[in-house]
Amino acid sequence: MPRRTPPAPVLQALACPVCRDGLTLGPRGLACAAGHTFDLAREGYAGLLTGATPPGSGDTKEMVADRLRFQQSGHYDPIGHALARALDGLHEPLVVDVGGGTGHYLALALESLPGAHGLTTDVSKFAARKAAKVHPRAGAVTADTWRGLPLGTGTADALLNVFAPRQSTEFHRVLSPEGLLVVVTPGADHLAQLRGPLGLLAVDPDKDERLSHSLDGHFAPQQSTPLRFTMELDHADAATVVGMGPSARHITPEELTARVAALPEPVTVTASVRVNTYRPRPQL
Repeated sequence: MPRRTPPAPVLQALACPVCRDGLTLGPRGLACAAGHTFDLAREGYAGLLTGATPPGSGDTKEMVADRLRFQQSGHYDPIGHALARALDGLHEPLVVDVGGGTGHYLALALESLPGAHGLTTDVSKFAARKAAKVHPRAGAVTADTWRGLPLGTGTADALLNVFAPRQSTEFHRVLSPEGLLVVVTPGADHLAQLRGPLGLLAVDPDKDERLSHSLDGHFAPQQSTPLRFTMELDHADAATVVGMGPSARHITPEELTARVAALPEPVTVTASVRVNTYRPRPQL
């Protein structure tokens, strides 16, 4: 099977995570002028993660499988459609989903943006394997947001950040001065019907305040739009919600099975998020 390669607009935006020089595609992978080289996996994602990764910082193979099953069932598609609406009007942009996991939301956005290209960054190689193949106009790299994004300065026209870590300085660096940042955060009642029965981690009540504080100085808020919808989940989907998130690290499979069995089937669950948009502030 031939090796997949990222689309040309994605390759042109990539930068060496060591020296930030541009990267070129060669027979053995990606390389910069300074001689730093990086593997391009057969699945098509570029391994641009440098240094040791702390344990528990990336989704496991099992967590990615659960996330993919839940996303492909369409339960969270309203979030992807909301992202597409936020990006409406951009002309053939490069859209980067930071901490984007399987690339599901990016693919939904690209479907609504003819001519757009996209890139998913994620610390998990298991997620990157899926994201590299999620759409013909998308690519994927492994990268740690906290260490810096492997992108050239000002190369992204839009950044997506859905339930993922944020690094405002890097976001501002890689986003074009006219670019758009879209951040999706969970509401206080997100998955409320499952949190107690299944032992899901609670949503931080100060999340919106912390979001504003983390971006202030680099970004100016534009709009904040609430999005609420209900999902009818069978027991398998309810278990998957736990398996695909950080709560999976805090409950044994046996305990999860017992708790899910006590739920009604189907169980009606509220999805509650806020879609926030920002523009870069000029830097002096």
